[in-house]
This record gives sequence, C-alpha cells and structure tokens, in this order.
Amino acid sequence: MTWLNEVRELFPQETVEVIEKHALDRYGLTDLIMDPQTLERLEPNQALLRTVLSLRSHLNGDVLIAARRIVRQVVDELRQKLSAEVRPVLSGRLNRFRHSPLVVAQNFDVRGTIRRNLKHYDVQGQQLVLEQLLFFERNSRRLPWDIILCVDQSGSMVDSVIHSAVMAGILAGLPAFRVKVVVFDTSIVDLSAHLDDPVEMLMRVQLGGGTDIGQAIRYCAQLIENPHRTVVVLISDFMEGAPPGELLRTVYSLYEARVKLLGLASLDGQAEPSYDRQMAQRLNECGMEIAALTPKRLAQWLVEVTS
Repeated sequence: MTWLNEVRELFPQETVEVIEKHALDRYGLTDLIMDPQTLERLEPNQALLRTVLSLRSHLNGDVLIAARRIVRQVVDELRQKLSAEVRPVLSGRLNRFRHSPLVVAQNFDVRGTIRRNLKHYDVQGQQLVLEQLLFFERNSRRLPWDIILCVDQSGSMVDSVIHSAVMAGILAGLPAFRVKVVVFDTSIVDLSAHLDDPVEMLMRVQLGGGTDIGQAIRYCAQLIENPHRTVVVLISDFMEGAPPGELLRTVYSLYEARVKLLGLASLDGQAEPSYDRQMAQRLNECGMEIAALTPKRLAQWLVEVTS
C-alpha cells in the first residue's frame, strides 16, 4: 500500500482522488479497506495507519469505527514509546541537592540511597538492606513557554503528521508548556482543542493538496502573546507552493521580535530527512534554525532553548 503515499507525492490532489477511487473500485482494494472484518484482521502498525489516514475521506459507518480502533492502538503504542524517550528530557533538570517523595525511576539517587542505608548492611549475609530509597527532585519552570506546532499536512508529510500529533499531546501534558497545534496545506486548521486526543486530531487531518507555508506562519504569528517566551516549530518539507516573499518576511519579523524559531525538516518512516534544502537555507538566513530531529532530539532542543 506504500504506492498510495507515492501517488500523493507525485500528483496534485484532484488527480490523487481519481486514482484512489479507481484503485478502490476497480482493483478490489475496497475489500481490504472498506470491510470492517478485514480491517480487524490486519495487523495494526504505522504502515497501516498511514494507509488509513490517506483514505480517511472514503471511510464511514462500521469501517470508520474499525479504522478508529486501528488508529488508537497504533497511536497509543507510539505515545508510550515516545513518552518513555521524551518525558525524562522535558520534566526539568535534576536538583542534586534536594530529594522528592515522588518515586520516579529516572530520578533515582544511587549514591545517596547507599549512604542512607549503610547502617542496615548485613555483615553476615554481605548484603545491603535498602529500607529507604532516595529520588532527586526536578526543577520545574514557574513561567510556562508557549509552543506553537505548525504542521504541513501535504501528502508527503504523513509520518511527520503522526509524530507531531503524538508529541503535541505529550508536551501539552507538561506544566512547563502551553501548546497550540496548527495544520495546513493551502488552508489552515487549528487543532489545539484536540490536544488531549491525538486520535481525534489525526482523524481531522486532510492529507494532500498544495502548500502555503507563508499563510500558515502568518496565522501562527497572530497566536503569539509573549514573543520572548514563545517557540514556533514549523514541521514541513519546506516545498512552498506560494511566492516565498511573504513567508520570509514573516519569519524575519518573528525573529526580530525574539520568538524562538525552529524549522523541523520532515522525516520519513526510516527517520531520513526529505526537504527543500534551498528554501531551508533561505529560512535559516531569516533567523529560523533548521534541523532534522527525532522526537527525543526535539525534546532536548526545546529544553535547551527554553532554559
């Protein structure tokens, strides 16, 4: 089913819709995607998730219900994996001078625990009996940062869209950040109301169509309340479909206002970057840092720029 994603990269949206319809009607893919019992038998994985999202507009009734279950299962597994990677990075720096009553494995104070329990050392059995475990406290930021994720939803961006939806939910669950999510092609949809449900967010995404990055960045600029404590993350392949002048001017004005700007180059399923390097260079010259980062590395970057 990867050919469907390739078609979306090669052809305009109108052509893609015709090809999808012919594939579903003429080549029997209807039996695969449109039958809820068949969907239930398929192994939920990210490849199937990409296909379901690509064909979401064709789904309804029992098929849509089955598709939602697939989306939720894959998203929950991905969220668990990403949470394990990024939450320790984003939860604040360890305070090695204070301990916390909270039991968090990543904060375990090995040396302090050994010192505290030396008096319980069993000489005969040559074992250290641990009666009290110590965990470091983590410093937390009192003033939250505003994080605006501006996500390109053109057809080639499906993997980045999936990871962005999951990451947005993780970030929104941390007190250090206030998060907004905007997806765009030639139109703009603000999905900030669905931060607590990545499944609902993904089911509202319309993959395909053209790209107007400048219009999306202008919209995000209107959401900024405190430029000095705002991070705008543009997640895109930077293949601007509109004249680039307005995009570059808006990015430079945000840079002058001291907004933190990151252009996150799209990654495919194998975490390989795929983007317009010439446009990325022009954005960088206007003050936007450009990088191709995994979710964990993005979390580290956010800690660095908001510390």
